[in-house]
Amino acid sequence: MPASKSPQETLRELWDLVLAYAKQETLEPLKSLGRYLAFGLGGGLLLGVGVLFLALSGLRALQTETGSTFTGSWSWAPYAIMVAVLAAGGGITWKARAVRSSER
Repeated sequence: MPASKSPQETLRELWDLVLAYAKQETLEPLKSLGRYLAFGLGGGLLLGVGVLFLALSGLRALQTETGSTFTGSWSWAPYAIMVAVLAAGGGITWKARAVRSSER
């Protein structure tokens, strides 16, 4: 017949069990969430920098490769064109995201 445990030992084992369960159910999911957020923020940052560089290259191409089209009183037009292109790209992305989330 097994020897009975003292109440202090039983309470200590119960406390250890509860503590291990709490760590398993809270810390592990938070670590996974942190990894998910880190990769999401990193990817978003890199994507934003890439779009910024593409927009700047498009602006410079409009300013230099169009000759005298956008000079003088039309010098603002390349900026307006790039703002419109970026807004259209953002709208297309927003719409595609909305369609994708409604399919779920």
